[in-house]
Amino acid sequence: MRPEVIIIGGSAGAFDAILSILNHLDKSINIPIVIVLHRLKNTASSFETILQRNTHYVVKEIEDKEKMEKGFLYTAPADYHVLLEEENTFSLDVSELVNFSRPSIDVTFESFSTLLKEKCCGILLSGSNQDGANGLKIMAENNGKTIIQDCNEADFDIMPKAAKNIYTKHKELNTTNIINTLNNEYH
Repeated sequence: MRPEVIIIGGSAGAFDAILSILNHLDKSINIPIVIVLHRLKNTASSFETILQRNTHYVVKEIEDKEKMEKGFLYTAPADYHVLLEEENTFSLDVSELVNFSRPSIDVTFESFSTLLKEKCCGILLSGSNQDGANGLKIMAENNGKTIIQDCNEADFDIMPKAAKNIYTKHKELNTTNIINTLNNEYH
């Protein structure tokens, strides 16, 4: 089954990989993309502006109770966990940090895959903690498509290595092959 959403998670070192993926995505791919990137919570950010310059998607920071739509690239707001509710509606949550993080990639991967099962594609990029590893395993167990950035390519390999250590069946791809996979399978 073809996924209905792509969720990309990352932390330290992931930003350049995200930009590269977005720059090279085929314009015919219009399923929603959700980006969960660890970032500072009390500083103004040009994150969405930079992303908008690098994609054909409309870039939007997620708002509570907003419905997920095709053609949009959604970003997790700083200091909020992002969950998915019935009817593909986002929910923002300020519960405790998970893996020292809010937003937590684990929380988002698990929430989306619990609801959408095999209709999810999760991509875990560079990062310097283990956030995302457990959520990506849950996504794989729910028959979603799971990809980790090649540990040799990742600026900080702790995140993809953690995912690989707890579940060995994720596809491990460099950025070019992540782009090729998305372009070949999702347009």
